[in-house]
Amino acid sequence: MAINSLQFRTNMTKELDKAIVQGATTGFFEDNVLRAKFVGAKTVLIPSMDMSGLGDYDRDNGFVQGAITLTSNSHTLQQDRARTFQLDREDNDETGIANLAGQVLSEFVRTKVVPEVDAYCLSKIAGYAASQNQTVTGTPATQAYAMFTEAVKNVQEIVGFDEELVAFVNNDFLAALNASPEVARSITVSDFKKGGVNFKVKSIDGIRLLPVPKSRMKTAYTFYDGTTVTEATGAAAAVDQTVGGFVPTGAAQDIGLIVMPKRAASLVKKSETLRTWTPEQNIKADAYKFDYRLYYDVFLKNSLLTAIYAYVY
Repeated sequence: MAINSLQFRTNMTKELDKAIVQGATTGFFEDNVLRAKFVGAKTVLIPSMDMSGLGDYDRDNGFVQGAITLTSNSHTLQQDRARTFQLDREDNDETGIANLAGQVLSEFVRTKVVPEVDAYCLSKIAGYAASQNQTVTGTPATQAYAMFTEAVKNVQEIVGFDEELVAFVNNDFLAALNASPEVARSITVSDFKKGGVNFKVKSIDGIRLLPVPKSRMKTAYTFYDGTTVTEATGAAAAVDQTVGGFVPTGAAQDIGLIVMPKRAASLVKKSETLRTWTPEQNIKADAYKFDYRLYYDVFLKNSLLTAIYAYVY
């Protein structure tokens, strides 16, 4: 392989990775995985630590012995997603393959990969909160601010007031919040760091608001395998999974709000791989060929499991 081709592939992979971290609303979860370690092809170890609390000091015997427990929790990655594309030689414009490939793959990540990563991560997080009854209820049209503050209060009861919190909100809940008279007095614009870059986001009482399209805020999705076609049977409609991507399941609920510590979840990627071939290297067609693979999952930290609250409906 030519050196310039290898350099393009390396640089493009880095750019696509950056696009996910900075483009996905949940991309900052990747900032939380510095100590994750892979063992085998699918398993990642994420360390956690627990310590004894304070005891009374004894003036004769001194300090009371405590214990530090270090454990590595094993998690299995579930999302192994990929696509291959071809661009006919004649479709390549005068700007050259590197520029054309960059445009095509960047658009693919922006319109297909980023929404799926968000949808998967948020469905898993809200699904966990709902399964543990860590939820708030109410009518957002008239109670959005009260529901938001209740969720924040519940989280802060567990983690205290020094923990940085984030709030994912769908469009409807955000609109209801903005219409609440209490919000006008407490909303500010704050810096929010994601992938080494500072973004400006709105905050309520210091809690960063992260708006997410409703299509990515469901409790459950079907992630199409890209190959299966199911014929219609009885009342069930035909399903064409060859289009790829994802759709909400029939039983999925909407997620209006998730409040959680910023560091409560880790986005782990085993690989984000890009392979490229020129028409001369492609034995199947007179076309440029691109293979993209993303092997990932999101995991919740054991110590912060009880500090995640959601509103689902």
